[in-house]
Amino acid sequence: METHWAHDAIFYHIYPLGLCGAPARNDFASPPQPRLEQLSAWIPHLHDLGINALYLGPLFEATAHGYDTADYYHVDRRLGTRETLARLVAELHANGIRVILDGVFNHVGRDFWAFRDVLRNGAGSPYCGWFAGLNFGGRSPLGDPFTYESWQGHYELVKLNLRVPEPRQHLLEAVRHWIVDYDIDGLRLDVADSLDLDFQRELSRFSRGLRRDFWLMGEVIHGDYRRWANPETLDAVTNYECYRGLYSSLNAKNYFEIAYALNRQFGDNGLYRGLPLYNFVDNHDVDRVASNLTNPKHLHPLYCLLFTMPGVPSIYYGSEWGLAGKRSPQSDAPLRPQLDLAQLRQNVPHPDLLADIRRLIEVRKASPALRRGSYRQLHVSFEQLAFAREFEGETVIVLLNASAEPVSLEVPVNLANGRQLADLLNSGQRFEVSNGRLRVDSVYPCWARVLSTTAHRAIT
Repeated sequence: METHWAHDAIFYHIYPLGLCGAPARNDFASPPQPRLEQLSAWIPHLHDLGINALYLGPLFEATAHGYDTADYYHVDRRLGTRETLARLVAELHANGIRVILDGVFNHVGRDFWAFRDVLRNGAGSPYCGWFAGLNFGGRSPLGDPFTYESWQGHYELVKLNLRVPEPRQHLLEAVRHWIVDYDIDGLRLDVADSLDLDFQRELSRFSRGLRRDFWLMGEVIHGDYRRWANPETLDAVTNYECYRGLYSSLNAKNYFEIAYALNRQFGDNGLYRGLPLYNFVDNHDVDRVASNLTNPKHLHPLYCLLFTMPGVPSIYYGSEWGLAGKRSPQSDAPLRPQLDLAQLRQNVPHPDLLADIRRLIEVRKASPALRRGSYRQLHVSFEQLAFAREFEGETVIVLLNASAEPVSLEVPVNLANGRQLADLLNSGQRFEVSNGRLRVDSVYPCWARVLSTTAHRAIT
């Protein structure tokens, strides 16, 4: 059975308008500035870290933060031109890194060309049908002589009416343009849980007709993920259910919290077995995980779990060094900073974290069971968690210890007595099964052991 490339992906997430230091607002008049070229300097770092897929946040002409699109067919002038983006994607591909872009299709900004036509021509605009709930019987909160649906009450974000063919076709042709001209590998669909499901099905058929292995991943906060991730719609969604538990279980000394979610999702009767859910500990919308953890040493077991649990792991730019950042009631800017790679390396918040993440990525790449295997819980206590991952003859036993002291763990395993497992994470130390149990005398503090029945050579 053919397996999609996403099952083997290690994602890195960049918010380009922030990292590249773009102006907060687009004046729609200045000549394009190729700020995207700054990302070329990051490619050796990504390659060295073991990243093989990059999720680039919004890139197309927009008013401010990028999720308020003005034109789907032009690269935002604050970041460059069509040629700037095409060169960057080609350079990433040359380094073995796939690229997915943000597809912001639920809504547009008020500077979107068709909405501007409605503002100019009112009910006489040929584009009135493009916008959901457009009604000339009242006034919008922004003073327009009409009302319309917005995204969650944010009237600078105008909801598209994707139940009519013209805006649907406009978006699909934009996707064709992105695939043909930029050779992208997939899309992350913004607010997929608000986006018309019929459109998502049509997008799935359309994009995979152009590229069979095109990956569609949706941003979903709540609900049954199978509503969006299924053979007719998307390949995966964001795993917000596990996101909070990954750090709050450490803060509360309560691994039972994340263990419950993992069992619910991936256990023997798990709802999402086989789905490559997009796992993360922070992103452009939520506080950096280094700011959420009460104990900085917990960054290490946190990433140990991120890279050994089922799903597709992702790192948000700068967080591999433990960069802090908290949103304010007025702004997400602290989550989306401009970063200079050379300067960042000279002032690293958590110097040991990068090497640990690099090693965890090597271990994940070397183990098919970690990338594609089943999940079975073996042990859970307040600060320790153990589980098995199995795939095509390989068994991996993951032992996590979030306490400040080394601990001894003994877990039941479905392996023959005398079978030996090697620790992929800690210099290949070996442990033997006895009487159907595996005993490890020392799991290091704020760290893990990843024990495998198979000797591995790292894949590329």
